[in-house]
Amino acid sequence: MEDKEQPAGGLHLVGKKDELIEAKQSFRTLEGRDLLIIYHQGAFYAMDSYCYHAGGMLQNGDIEDFDGRLCIICPKHKYKISLAEGEGLYKGTDPSQNPPGPKWYSKGVKQRVHTVTETNGEVYVKLAKEPSWIESDYYQGEKGKVERAKAEAAEKKSS
Repeated sequence: MEDKEQPAGGLHLVGKKDELIEAKQSFRTLEGRDLLIIYHQGAFYAMDSYCYHAGGMLQNGDIEDFDGRLCIICPKHKYKISLAEGEGLYKGTDPSQNPPGPKWYSKGVKQRVHTVTETNGEVYVKLAKEPSWIESDYYQGEKGKVERAKAEAAEKKSS
């Protein structure tokens, strides 16, 4: 995608609405950060493109509803990440409940999500700039890029 002058307020044009809807999931790099733009059930979402757990590519991950929360499932290790908040979800059993049964729990925010807006048929993303560190930040930095490359090489070697 061509670099165009961006409007004020840190908004980045990521594409035409119709093209992004058709693609369903699109990879973009903004300010050196790799993002996944997702269109699902009438809404756009944007998040860091590498899973917080082991740097797996989230692109082409399945999207499912878990306990009322839309999540992308990392193709690498099947981690579930909520599209709206970036929470890591897991299923567990609380033995103090009677009867104890499996339930979905949040691990807290693990994946950085970004704000998506649509104006006149164009979709924009504003990068989240929270000062606190989120686990997916690791795979956006230099050390994380090295780890991703090592893991990719090891997977190719074992195939």
